[in-house]
Amino acid sequence: MAMKPTTIDEYLSGISEDKRAALEQLRKVIAAAAPKAEECISYQLPAFRLDGKLLVAFGAAAHHCALYPMSAFCVEAHASELKDYKTSKGTIQFQAEQPLPAALVRKLVKARIAENRAAE
Repeated sequence: MAMKPTTIDEYLSGISEDKRAALEQLRKVIAAAAPKAEECISYQLPAFRLDGKLLVAFGAAAHHCALYPMSAFCVEAHASELKDYKTSKGTIQFQAEQPLPAALVRKLVKARIAENRAAE
């Protein structure tokens, strides 16, 4: 059994090239949208934390990639923009060859930052 990743780079090194490319792009967009956020591993997934609170996570599954906004509210609030993707309470699934649009990812990350700050 593979060791649990301790960094995002370790996580990404263990997945297929197409998914790695899609998740690297997602990682860049998240980092740009939340420049003060720090990278971490949470629940064995690559994640970003801001002010000590989880912001978003992402990962690869057998048949898709996913963004985890860590918030059912965030997914519901953007339901119309996410209608082309399979979603559940805290998950947005997408295919590696059809990554989430950068503008949508930025919007979701900004919404999570606002949500976390409102909860303080």
